Amino acid sequence: MPSCKAAEPATTQQQPTQVSEPFDLITLRVVVAVAECGSISAGSDRVQLALGAASARISTLEATLGVRIFERSSRGVRATPTGHLLVQRGRELLADADRLAVDLFDVGQGLQGSVRVMANTSAMLEVLPQGLDAFARSFPLIRVELEERSSPDIPLPVLEGRADLGIVDIAHPLQGLKFVDFFSDTLMLIVPRAHALATRNRVQLTDLLHEELVCLTDGNAISSRMLSAAALVGHKLRIRMQMRSFDAVCRMVAGGLGVGVLPVEAIAPQLAHLPIVAVPLDETWAHRTHRLVTRESGAPSAAAQSLIEALLATPLR
Repeated sequence: MPSCKAAEPATTQQQPTQVSEPFDLITLRVVVAVAECGSISAGSDRVQLALGAASARISTLEATLGVRIFERSSRGVRATPTGHLLVQRGRELLADADRLAVDLFDVGQGLQGSVRVMANTSAMLEVLPQGLDAFARSFPLIRVELEERSSPDIPLPVLEGRADLGIVDIAHPLQGLKFVDFFSDTLMLIVPRAHALATRNRVQLTDLLHEELVCLTDGNAISSRMLSAAALVGHKLRIRMQMRSFDAVCRMVAGGLGVGVLPVEAIAPQLAHLPIVAVPLDETWAHRTHRLVTRESGAPSAAAQSLIEALLATPLR
């Protein structure tokens, strides 16, 4: 039985013309070189391409586009209006491509990018100003994002990828992290000039048991060292106050409010201008090695590796 449905008229929808990709960087370089040199021969020499290959690229491009790019004569070639447009835009595209190639090379070589660093206070005061200044001059396109944290608070962000590099004072390496020795410093007892211990050649932990201590805030590596050392010999230290910075500790000590333990390398300005003195501590825990820490799995980025190498090469006082 014949269908009652009327046949739908065929509709023809015009599709946009698909043009095969006519451009590649080599062809653009040939076109620009030929236009600037005024001849296909000279242009092919500039781009180090055989004359026949250069001529074939131009002919293929003209055939693909359906327009003439060059007017040819016995005196050479001259760009048509379409050719002038192609040459002008081609120069821009080639310049962008060259910049991209340089940028990608620089990224691959660690010459640009960003590095997130978390460092303890000692590193911030003792080595990073000099090390980062030299690094910035050698690698001006690498941005270093620096955050000060206490040593115990640094490993987890590095392990989780929230920091690319850490600088810590930690006695025992942690699983999943790689530690490299960076720099050393020495903890000393800081006392007022008029204090009874100020004239001693050296002191021991037992000399501090009856002293009021001005310490850094809980969790700081220096405080942890002192408290652990006292606990090992069955003693408890008398902490009078906790401060957030080395400078604040020095000023409280200068005011006669107690004694402190700080790295002598980090407090040179305070020792020079405040009425305090540094007395050596005859304790093994007073000699510290700070370490660079990165994730054990996976290599650091090229930018981070460049920073690590630069820091390790920094001359230390």
